[in-house]
Amino acid sequence: MRKEDCFYLGKIVTKFSFKGEVVIKLDTDEPELYTEMESVYVEFGTNLVPFFIDKSSLHKGNQLRVQFEDVYSEEEADSILKSGVYLPNTMLPKLTGDKFYYHEVIGFTVVDVNFGDVGTIVYINDKAAQPLFEIDRDGTEIYIPMVDDFIKKVDRENKIIQVEAPEGLIALYI
Repeated sequence: MRKEDCFYLGKIVTKFSFKGEVVIKLDTDEPELYTEMESVYVEFGTNLVPFFIDKSSLHKGNQLRVQFEDVYSEEEADSILKSGVYLPNTMLPKLTGDKFYYHEVIGFTVVDVNFGDVGTIVYINDKAAQPLFEIDRDGTEIYIPMVDDFIKKVDRENKIIQVEAPEGLIALYI
């Protein structure tokens, strides 16, 4: 499985027992959606390796306690500690309305209600305090904060996100 075809579910953060159980810290607001999984992909270097789940249960909020098949000792659990855990994009719950996944809107056109066509989303910068749309406008980078009040409409069919950026923000980049 290629990493590009998957989404990051979380990270194996600690061992839970001497029988190889581990705790995965889930990167989700709805951890209960992931309690009945049959398998996940665990990151080893640049590869994703499938791991089948014997049993799992929620553990302290957004954590999942997991017993993987063929991981039945502390030493075996040590080998996967601190590894990223992934699932195929096809397992993402469908979002409707103006909600979207970051990877879903790459390539969408951004149209500002006042300015007009701004450009194409090439990246979502979520490293800053506020996530930003990174938009390419004929070689010029434009950044618009992903604030709910700025996002007016998400048109998946036509791949357009309509925004209302603060006055003068887009002009700063042009």
